[in-house]
Amino acid sequence: MNKAKLTLIQTGGTIDKDYPHQTKGWAFEIGEPASKRILDKIGPSFDYEFITAFRKDSLEIDIHDREKLISLSNKLKSTKIIITHGTDTMRETALSLHEAVTGKIIIITGAMLPEKFTESDAAFNLGTAIGAINFLNPGVYIAMHGVVKPFQEMKRDMETGNYY
Repeated sequence: MNKAKLTLIQTGGTIDKDYPHQTKGWAFEIGEPASKRILDKIGPSFDYEFITAFRKDSLEIDIHDREKLISLSNKLKSTKIIITHGTDTMRETALSLHEAVTGKIIIITGAMLPEKFTESDAAFNLGTAIGAINFLNPGVYIAMHGVVKPFQEMKRDMETGNYY
């Protein structure tokens, strides 16, 4: 049986944040992909791979980072891509991908709290993206808070931070 492989790309953001191992204070650092920790726990029955594009807070992502993400997405054989990303600029990254990548299903997701936190929505958001990716047409989507929509239709309540 020939199964399409799902590619999960880490860019950083709150979903991947962890307490630092070497520094003092309340600062966070971005380590291994949260998506890897989540999938390692459940052992899914589909083929997947992890790629780290970069490890940045989304407010630090610039045009060069987005160009790298576009290049990476275009070079992949996989047509199913989930990108973990910070919530503050995921729409900007989605727009860049929409303008430059065709023939692929790309879902951007993240979390309001780091995956390592017990109360995190990371696993729920990633699971929503994984569940939806087999039913979508090529394009760029955002999956947050139990909702998956084309990025152009996704809205955000700036008081709560929730997407709808």
